[in-house]
Amino acid sequence: MDGSKRIYDAILEEHLGLYRQMAFVSGPRQVGKTTTCRMQSDAYVNWDDVDDREKIMSGPRAIAASYGIDRMKSKAPVIVFDELHKFPRWKSFLKGFFDVYSERARTIVTGSSRLDVYKRGGDSLMGRYFYYRMHPFTLAETIRQSIPDPKTIVRPPQKAKQTEFDSLWRHGGFPEPFLKRDDRFTRRWTSLRREQIIREDIRDLTGIAQLDQIEVLARILSTRSSCQLVYSNLARELRTSDVTTKNWTESLCSLHFGFFVRPWFKNVARSLRKEPKWFLRDWSEVTDAGQKAETFVACHLLKAVENWTDLGFGKFQLCYLRDKEKREVDFVVIRDEEPWFIIEVKMSDEPLSPSLGYFQNQIRAPFAFQVSIDDEYVDANCFENPGSPIKVPASTFLSQLL
Repeated sequence: MDGSKRIYDAILEEHLGLYRQMAFVSGPRQVGKTTTCRMQSDAYVNWDDVDDREKIMSGPRAIAASYGIDRMKSKAPVIVFDELHKFPRWKSFLKGFFDVYSERARTIVTGSSRLDVYKRGGDSLMGRYFYYRMHPFTLAETIRQSIPDPKTIVRPPQKAKQTEFDSLWRHGGFPEPFLKRDDRFTRRWTSLRREQIIREDIRDLTGIAQLDQIEVLARILSTRSSCQLVYSNLARELRTSDVTTKNWTESLCSLHFGFFVRPWFKNVARSLRKEPKWFLRDWSEVTDAGQKAETFVACHLLKAVENWTDLGFGKFQLCYLRDKEKREVDFVVIRDEEPWFIIEVKMSDEPLSPSLGYFQNQIRAPFAFQVSIDDEYVDANCFENPGSPIKVPASTFLSQLL
């Protein structure tokens, strides 16, 4: 595939053509935010560049003068602010810039941390931006880089090249290792990314000083992708408090080291009291085959539900199902507060899980899939006929997402 093309090119092109609001683009370190956003830009301003930092700190007028935004142009230029959330007064700066220059320029703001989490001071930016969450490559994106039809949301099935599937599975979806496809490079790149998150991002953005303990926590969490987290157990291993362990884990989530999937109940308060499942963002780090299969599918589903939501197709959530009898299904996708489809993940062809049918009847989800990683592609639409649980190949099911 052409690694220079991403679905986010189409998303940003649509945004810049339709809306005056700023585009906030957030995502994991090394996911390709800067490359993608710079392809859409006429001017690039990076907080980590000393000269650019001086311009930002001088205020919106200094930026406008430096890049000709205060002059009449036939087309509004696009300006990218990268890593701006590291500036303590970033919200006030953007509010002032947008209020004065929104008719003369289009603005993209990027950051490795979640721009909706690190809101430091100043007035609210509500109504002045749309938020887009950028994810690594997934199977569907190796096939198509266009925005799906809002009426159907899921795409028609299409077979990906086996080399693309194999590379995703082995090297993960982050652009550099996925496209380079070299085991030695992947191992070195993964190690460096983890070190940068812990030794730079955690230190700079959260103020947490116990980096050695955070590093131990990251190693523990790397072995527990797809598992429920019990903070009291983690705290004993780290020899710290439950609250501290929970805060550290949430900090790692905010910097995209991993993510939570929570149990779904109609009663939201009840859901929040239950243990979340933890997943690594980079499934190539997971060594256990079963855990890797579930993490692989989880990352694909998270990208779909977050980007469908960001594009305005509805309100989507990724959760899991578990009851008092400890029956469990790996995932349920909620669409506009109602269950849409449930998923059980298997590495190879196995009998249908009885929990699929049980939970489908309980929550009345239209679709129930048992997704097998090793099964060969079948040219059939998984979402064509609602009904009882069905086994589907991962290569078919994932090609229909985003």
